Amino acid sequence: MPPVHSPQCDAATAQLQPRWGLWLLGFSLSFLFLNTLLTFENSGSGAGVRFGPRLSFELCMGVLGLIVWTASGRRLGERTGSVLAGLYVLLVVARYADVTAPALFGRPVNLYWDGPHLWEAIRLAVSSLPAWQIGAFTLGLSSGLIMLHVSVRWAIGLLANSLAWHRPRRWLLAAGGGLAVSFAVHSIAPHDTRWFFALPVSPTIVRQAAWLPTVLGSHSSQARLSPSPGFQGNLAHLRGADVLLIFAEAYGMTAFDDPRHSAALAPGRERLLQSVLSGGRQVVSARVASPTFGGSSWLAHSALLSGVDTRRPADHELLLTSERPTLVRHFARHGWRTVAWMPGLQRPWPEGEFYGFDRYAQADSIGYTGPEFGYWRIPDQASLALLHEQELTSRPRAPRFVVFPTITSHAPFRPVAPYRSDWDRLLRSEAYSSAELARALGERVSWLEPRPAYLHALGYMHDWLSGFIGERAPKRLLTIVIGDHQPLATVSGRGASWDVPVHVISDDPALLRRFEAAGFEAGLQPGSKSLGGMHQLTGLLLEIFSEPGAIDGVAALPRFVR
Repeated sequence: MPPVHSPQCDAATAQLQPRWGLWLLGFSLSFLFLNTLLTFENSGSGAGVRFGPRLSFELCMGVLGLIVWTASGRRLGERTGSVLAGLYVLLVVARYADVTAPALFGRPVNLYWDGPHLWEAIRLAVSSLPAWQIGAFTLGLSSGLIMLHVSVRWAIGLLANSLAWHRPRRWLLAAGGGLAVSFAVHSIAPHDTRWFFALPVSPTIVRQAAWLPTVLGSHSSQARLSPSPGFQGNLAHLRGADVLLIFAEAYGMTAFDDPRHSAALAPGRERLLQSVLSGGRQVVSARVASPTFGGSSWLAHSALLSGVDTRRPADHELLLTSERPTLVRHFARHGWRTVAWMPGLQRPWPEGEFYGFDRYAQADSIGYTGPEFGYWRIPDQASLALLHEQELTSRPRAPRFVVFPTITSHAPFRPVAPYRSDWDRLLRSEAYSSAELARALGERVSWLEPRPAYLHALGYMHDWLSGFIGERAPKRLLTIVIGDHQPLATVSGRGASWDVPVHVISDDPALLRRFEAAGFEAGLQPGSKSLGGMHQLTGLLLEIFSEPGAIDGVAALPRFVR
């Protein structure tokens, strides 16, 4: 018997089909748009992003919340929708920071410790841009955020209207509940949920907020700091030599471990080695683990100068308020004049009193009168020429212990001044010509592909080190060159180690043999195994410099042998 159709049934069916179609269109458009904003990943090459077919757990939970809201008969008002859109935009920004920071800096973002340096990072990033580009970028960023908020507000409103219809609610509730259970099960069990869900960003925000009281509370407890090495020994094995400790900015083991970087830097490294040998000196090298990656150089400085583990930034802040001994005070106690040669320091630094230097030479007080090269102003070679002139030439005098953090190889690794064979010219205002300055400032700066600039900056470091060691260095000089941290992850690669090279250059074979007994190897090529953390190198230096048995509380040399 054929089916019977009534006019009323046909009308109902006609009304039902368009509504389901419109509902599906509205729900799909709004959900997919909002889901895309919280599921992107880093592209793997700098600050770019890529999109993939994954679900946002936060959005799924938000949909369930909207279902409960609309099921109670309430509608989404204009003010509530705008507030939700603002919170969602904040989640999007947090998502971008969460996936981008590891790609750029090799570590997760830390709102408490990175926040205070945000303004300086912005100033550095825009220092090489003309004013119109800065204005255009600011306008574009502001307009983009406004458009994002408007778009999110529209999508949330469309999603809320779609959920106001009661018929699909049961299916959406069932689907949402199933997804929540699936996510919970896979999170508890040792399974990766990223095959279906994007890693949520909200736990990162919660973790940062929960960590804040711990950080603030840690400032009251000196017991949190790791033990200091023993500073009771002498410096007999130095025999009164000057000591120049160079913290080479962003000089990481990627310069050796990455075949591309190693090959590009090989000629400069060979010139440096020949300069060392031709001057009657020798060099030994090793690797140690830096307490930081891609930035925060001060953590490395304090780790080596104090012998305290500063991998936790809170410990660094706490250390500067303590009365822990330092290498600086140790050298001063034995008759060395101690100098902090800090051309990258452009503001007062009262915290530096912790170290106990006899002289703090900052950017405005080292005597540079030449043209300014970008944000950091003073090229490393010029800084070293001024240091040599002011602290390392006069005799007789007390031996020097000088700490010199370099800056030219700081990200974004440009501008780089030309190497000057006439070192005396660097002491005058005509250190560089206007054409040389214009050429350096015109070099392209790229935060997305900084590798060529990085290699150029390290090549420049090899040049001025070669010139100094071969032509200017005092005969009785112990030079220690140590990287402060690896460069940005866009250079060193994701998953790179935190190791940095250490080179020790001296004309004292007996002293260098003590370094070799402790695990260093002859030449500029560090060994394949790390000697340990940078703070552990402090105790090793104290042991090497001191007469046998003069130090209590420092491990014997064989402990450091690989």
